[in-house]
Amino acid sequence: MVAVSESNAPQGFIAMPEVKKYLRPVATAWSNVSQAVFNPRIDERELEGLLREARARQQIPVLWLLGRAQSGKSTIVRALTGSPRADIGSGYRACTRTASLYDYPAAMPLVRFLDTRGLGEVDYDPAEDIAFCEGQSHLIVATVRAMEPAEGPVLDVLRVIRARHPDWALVVAQTCLHEGYPPGVGHVLPYPFAAGRLPDAVPADLRRALAAQRQAFEALPGRLSAVCVPIDLTPVEEGFEPADYGLEALWQAIEQVLPYSLRPLLTADPAVKDLVMRRAEVHIRGYAIAATALGAVPAAGAVGVPALQGKLVHSLASLYGLDFDRRLGAEFLLALGLGVGSGFLARYAGRELFKLLPGFGQTIGAAWGATASGACTYALGRSACVYFDEVRGGGGVDVDAVRRAYADAFASAGDFLSRREDHG
Repeated sequence: MVAVSESNAPQGFIAMPEVKKYLRPVATAWSNVSQAVFNPRIDERELEGLLREARARQQIPVLWLLGRAQSGKSTIVRALTGSPRADIGSGYRACTRTASLYDYPAAMPLVRFLDTRGLGEVDYDPAEDIAFCEGQSHLIVATVRAMEPAEGPVLDVLRVIRARHPDWALVVAQTCLHEGYPPGVGHVLPYPFAAGRLPDAVPADLRRALAAQRQAFEALPGRLSAVCVPIDLTPVEEGFEPADYGLEALWQAIEQVLPYSLRPLLTADPAVKDLVMRRAEVHIRGYAIAATALGAVPAAGAVGVPALQGKLVHSLASLYGLDFDRRLGAEFLLALGLGVGSGFLARYAGRELFKLLPGFGQTIGAAWGATASGACTYALGRSACVYFDEVRGGGGVDVDAVRRAYADAFASAGDFLSRREDHG
């Protein structure tokens, strides 16, 4: 065997002393993850810095909600995210004098909603909110009650916005359809507004109101015509069936104009019946996408990804009503098994060294490292859900089920991660 020294190494080859230097942090990769999982005391300032870096590298879609009070904005947010009323009400934070942001999920958002208040107030000036949105809004969702006149503050503000940004996409949700129904009449079934139709089966007064609104919004300046969607999202106790009337059409409109695969991220797998696991799924996806962003950067990925994974496991334990401590963390990693741990270490070693190779290592290797980081994070979260669910049930833990969950999730993570990266 011929030893390769720094003097006789081919160009672009990393000499053995350099390889050893890079392998030192790799040798502790799995122990770093273990420490993050074992130890619930994470430096919050350091972690918050990592979260900011992850968010900065992500292209999080922003939906700008424009509409008067009681026009259905919060109802739409709840319907799209499945988040309860309490979460929506307490989740907004002010970002301008008249607008607030709602991140979902809060810690690692997959989508951001911007809600503008003050529409209809005499002194409302949209200039500040427009300026704030210019760097981040990807879609405007305007809400207007179906039986309101088309002309009004929402249309006035949209004229200003579309004149300045003619390429911004616009979906108009025409809400509260039942206010145009005669007494005792319910929704027209099946949903009759597909392909933009306003059929005769729709009550005449409602049909005229919808048509007038559609004409006014479609006449706005801009390269893309407004997409108008009649919807009626009502509480079950109001008696209108289905309670999510038109939600499918709203999703289709959003997917038509928004260049992100948002729906698969926000909609849990229908095969998952456990409500806690369905709620956990969007959190896991948020962390996986953040880990993908950090994994593309060698320095940030080596420290940041294990920290994010530790934080994810802690938050999932809390979601399942468990007190996370060193014992629970150790038992979870034991359930995962050495095979999972060594596999993680092998993937980590390969991608971190590959990223450090001169030339293509910083491109192909970075992409490999990013996707692997996200997939490992997703798999860790899904397996943690299976483990915590069995611990919560008080019975014995099916170790094979925990390991299958990790393997299956790692294999499937590439689907949504690659779709997300394609639109990033």
